[in-house]
Amino acid sequence: MTRVVITGFGVTSPIGNDAETFLTSLKNGKNGIGPITRFDASETGITLAGEVSDFPLEKYFVKKDTKRMDLFSLYGIYAALDAMAMAGLTKETIADPDRFGVMVSSGIGGLPTIEEQVIKMHTKGAKRVSPMFVPMSIVNMVAGNIALRVGAKGICTSTVTACASGTHSIGEAFRNIKHGYSDVMLAGGAEASICEIGIAGFASLTALTAETDADKASVPFDRSRSGFVMGEGAGVLLLESLEHAQARGANILGEIVGYGANCDAYHMTAPTPDGSGAGKAMLLAMNEAGVAAKEVDYINAHGTSTPANDVAEAKAVAYAFGEAAQDVYVSSTKSMTGHLLGGAGGVEAVATLLALQEQFVPPTINVNEQDPEIQLNVVKNQAIEGKLTYGMSNSLGFGGHNAVILLKRWEA
Repeated sequence: MTRVVITGFGVTSPIGNDAETFLTSLKNGKNGIGPITRFDASETGITLAGEVSDFPLEKYFVKKDTKRMDLFSLYGIYAALDAMAMAGLTKETIADPDRFGVMVSSGIGGLPTIEEQVIKMHTKGAKRVSPMFVPMSIVNMVAGNIALRVGAKGICTSTVTACASGTHSIGEAFRNIKHGYSDVMLAGGAEASICEIGIAGFASLTALTAETDADKASVPFDRSRSGFVMGEGAGVLLLESLEHAQARGANILGEIVGYGANCDAYHMTAPTPDGSGAGKAMLLAMNEAGVAAKEVDYINAHGTSTPANDVAEAKAVAYAFGEAAQDVYVSSTKSMTGHLLGGAGGVEAVATLLALQEQFVPPTINVNEQDPEIQLNVVKNQAIEGKLTYGMSNSLGFGGHNAVILLKRWEA
């Protein structure tokens, strides 16, 4: 089977909109969570979110683009173009566009556009709905718009599996190259759902924390956790077959070696309490890679800061890792970014890659007292240096969707 390597990435997030800033934020444990500024959230009962700030729109876009694409598409295109630039590829230098694909997902799609246009229809009539409403709001347009910008004529899909969407896309892109269907893939996730209906919907579900202190809001694994904080952004990897990357002299950043995907088939929103579903997905990823649990050095956990999820994920790690569960480093970068829903897997894959490259474990910030039910080796509050070869990234979505990817440090 073909080996699959990473030669570029792009990211926009609450803790940075470029590789250097994002890395520095991870190492320093920067908190990207703050007051909601996009709208008046007072009626929702929620005050905090992980908003992208200082988004460099002018780098790749003109103002007209904001009228033709929802923010989630802009985030995804931005991350994809940065990944292309890092990999040293352009629309003109892709050898075979028919073997260049895009798998970039969103969990919800253009929710702000949907909210805006429904209000317009209600107040001004159906004839006033924008002709761009549908292409701006449908989930697949992040992948479609990326393909348009980069000239990718191979497979172009968006796997919608709620909070597992980004990781599923990366895993499926990995397999697409591994089994010989493509040479190059852009893969990841994007989300921009910080709007009134998005916050209100998750708040009504009692999934969001009502905490008003940003340093006490997104606290995965902490005893006081009370729900997740909505985040936004995008993370996209540029994947290539090893042969393709070496033939063009690419700078290889890391390798994807395993992917696990399954379903709890248990509950619409709650994980399997014993963690067996997510645990089996981790085992699938390790088995594909031929890697034993004791060889995995770091897990970037789904770690949403919700009471049920964090305990279930701890049990899942125990299920998959056995005795090694006490040794593997675990952290949740959602403590810094909030939960990016369908974009989480993309951004967290970048974080996992950087951990392997830079030989450090990002911290779970603002953990004051680890929940005694969570028997994991959680890296708390400050990053630590470590010798890391294999890193795992978990994403677990509403509907019971579990997605796990396993990355390996690249050593030339």
